[in-house]
Amino acid sequence: MNTSDGPVAVIGAGPVGLVTALGLVAHGVPVVVFEAGNDLSSETKAGTVLTRTLEVLDRYGALGPVLEASLRLDEIGEVDRATGTSTGSVLTSALAGETRFPFVVNVPQHELEPVLASLLEERAPGALRMRHRLVDFSQHDDGVALRLSTPDGIVAFAASHVLACDGGRSTVRERLGVEVEGHTLEQRYALVDLVCDLDVRNPRDYPYLAYFGDREEWMVLVRQPHCWRFVFPLAPGRDAPAAEELRDKAAHFIGEVDSVEVLGSNVYTVHHRVASRWRDRRVFLLGDAAHLITPMWALGLNTGVLDASNLPWRLAWVLRGWAGEELLEGYEAEQKPVAVHGSGAMAEAARAVMDRRSDSVAGWRDAMTRTLLGVRLGADWSMTRSGPPRAGDRIPDLRVFDRRGPVHLHELCRDSFVALHLTDARRRPFLPADGPPGLKQVVVSRWDAPDLRSRAFFDPGDTVRERFSDTVVLVRPDAHIAHIEPWTTTSWRSVQDRYLQEVHLAG
Repeated sequence: MNTSDGPVAVIGAGPVGLVTALGLVAHGVPVVVFEAGNDLSSETKAGTVLTRTLEVLDRYGALGPVLEASLRLDEIGEVDRATGTSTGSVLTSALAGETRFPFVVNVPQHELEPVLASLLEERAPGALRMRHRLVDFSQHDDGVALRLSTPDGIVAFAASHVLACDGGRSTVRERLGVEVEGHTLEQRYALVDLVCDLDVRNPRDYPYLAYFGDREEWMVLVRQPHCWRFVFPLAPGRDAPAAEELRDKAAHFIGEVDSVEVLGSNVYTVHHRVASRWRDRRVFLLGDAAHLITPMWALGLNTGVLDASNLPWRLAWVLRGWAGEELLEGYEAEQKPVAVHGSGAMAEAARAVMDRRSDSVAGWRDAMTRTLLGVRLGADWSMTRSGPPRAGDRIPDLRVFDRRGPVHLHELCRDSFVALHLTDARRRPFLPADGPPGLKQVVVSRWDAPDLRSRAFFDPGDTVRERFSDTVVLVRPDAHIAHIEPWTTTSWRSVQDRYLQEVHLAG
């Protein structure tokens, strides 16, 4: 089977699979999504989308419809359950200088998936194929041959690559023989969605995302667009409670209300487990197939979207011939530490706070961490940013102006590396008219130089330059900084050489 010209096959139409597919489409990569089920998920699952995920959705042209279906909030509250008093809040408004989206949103997964699927159908008609269950696959030098079970029997499909977004019980991972390392907690979590009025008839002043800590039994309260979600821990060995029992437990906490309707409930096991390897030649693991992280602090879905931010542009560069195959190795090298140490450590911290084994301190650093804006990728990875920006950091989404009006830094690199030359535009710094494909070079300056307007951006008050000084900053398509160096008159050449190194075409 000739698979060299086949599209990329995404296995699984959960949120991570759909976001990954939208990312590939945004980069012009043909894609097909295979989903085993008859329908998208209807279970009561993930419910909070963090700021960094909103930025990824914006980059993929998917943010507007998601916001329409969501409830926005700017406070992540922490409350002592015994006394009902606040122990501090993370105010995401502290991030107004970092991002265009200084908030998080609540939307249940079963309402998010149809929005993403509708967008995919609009952008790539027929790309989502339901009732296609992967049976097996074989890899070749030029692609991957898949066999899928459908209502019409077994069908074959030729793909250039396979991206496994098929969950914690991944068929792809099992077929590859990849082991999962880590542990499963004895404690499970129970979740119930209730329709009740805590705003008008029975007003409660709870933050719309609130963590009620307690040594005996903590609770998470999430205001969804159409209901309230309550999450409780279950003691080891405890039978799964009925939905009515969970309703009564919630009522015991919030007090008497006029009426309560159970929309759905779920009991799930809590993991900190990560696949031993995330790539086998042309096959990659993403989301829960690569890492099972507790959903505390919204780390499950949102950590998976970080995978969906990192891999699509790499595949696009390789498939366009703009990069060497080695570029694909950076995906696991960068994302695995985020899952193992970053999100995993945050999950343990979340449980310690909820069990009252440690204190939480709310502030700018907490806001950066809790919204996943503070992820530094690479060998010097971390989950918070301190000091001047460095390679691996997500670049702040600062505003500059082109000839027609405002534009933000993340918009400049949506499908390109961009080199930002932070220098005096009055001196007419030389920039090449063209260069390697996938790289553009621009000047950012508080001086609006007429002769450079096609490749210059106005920076009133030196807002960007104050962050980076007189440097040239090379930014990747996923808005992470690839390289920074002091600016000189020959920086255009050195940053071009650096770009070629980044995409493994140097020499």
